[in-house]
Amino acid sequence: MEKRFPFLIGLIIILVLIGSQSIFIVNQTEKALVIQLGDPVDKVFGPGLHFKIPLIQTVVRFDARVLDYEARAAEALTSDKKAIVLDNYARWRIIDPLQFYRSVRTIPGAQARLDDVVYSQLRAQVGRHSLTEVVSSKRSGIMADVTRRASDIMKEYGIEVVDVRIKRTDLPAENQRAIFGRMRAEREANRRSSVIRGEGDATAARVFAEAFSRAPDFYKFQRGLEALKKSFEQNSRIVITNDDPFLAPIR
Repeated sequence: MEKRFPFLIGLIIILVLIGSQSIFIVNQTEKALVIQLGDPVDKVFGPGLHFKIPLIQTVVRFDARVLDYEARAAEALTSDKKAIVLDNYARWRIIDPLQFYRSVRTIPGAQARLDDVVYSQLRAQVGRHSLTEVVSSKRSGIMADVTRRASDIMKEYGIEVVDVRIKRTDLPAENQRAIFGRMRAEREANRRSSVIRGEGDATAARVFAEAFSRAPDFYKFQRGLEALKKSFEQNSRIVITNDDPFLAPIR
C-alpha cells in the first residue's frame, strides 16, 4: 500500500493537469475559437465554460466589444482641386471570428486592412465634394457614406465598421506656409493703407478748416446745402415758410 501511494499522488496530479488543460472560460466581453493543428474548429464559443482536447487544441480569444482605431493622417484632393490633410478615426467590431481569423488573424492585421479601406473610401468621397462641403455643409453625409461603403468591404474579413469620423482637417504644410505668407503680406498692406488713408483724411480736414476760416459765408452756404440734401433723400415732406432760414442756400 505504501509503495502505491506515490503512484496515486502522481496519477492525481496528472489528471488535474489534463483536466485544467481541457477546460477554458470565455468572458462576457469575448468570443473564442478553438485551433486544432493550425486550423480553427468550425464553431465560435461565446461566454461560459467550454472543453477542448488538451495538448492538441489551443484557444484564441477575440474582443467582442466595439474597438477604436486611430487612422494615420493622409492627404486627399477635393473636387475643386484643394489639397487637405484628413485626420480620422474608425470604430469597428468583429462580427464573424471564424472569417476574421482566416483572413486577417490578428487585431494589427485587421487595423492595417481597415486603414487602407477607410482611406480609399475617404479619398473617393472627398474627391466628389468641394472643400467647403467637406469641412462643413456635407461633412456628416460624407462620413455616413464612407462608413457604409467601408463596412460593406470589410464584411468579407468578418468585420463591421460602426462609424468613421474626421477629427480634424488641415492644409498641407506647404499650403499653410503660402497662406500664412499671404495673410502676413495682406496685413502689412492693410496697415499701410490705413496709415495713408488717415494721413489723407487729416490733410483734407486741414484744407477744409483753412478754407472755411477764410470764407465763413461760403462755409455756412455749404453746410446748408448738405442739410438740404440729407433732408430730401427719402421722400421727406417739410412744411416751412418762404422766409425760413433753412431755404437760404437756394434763394
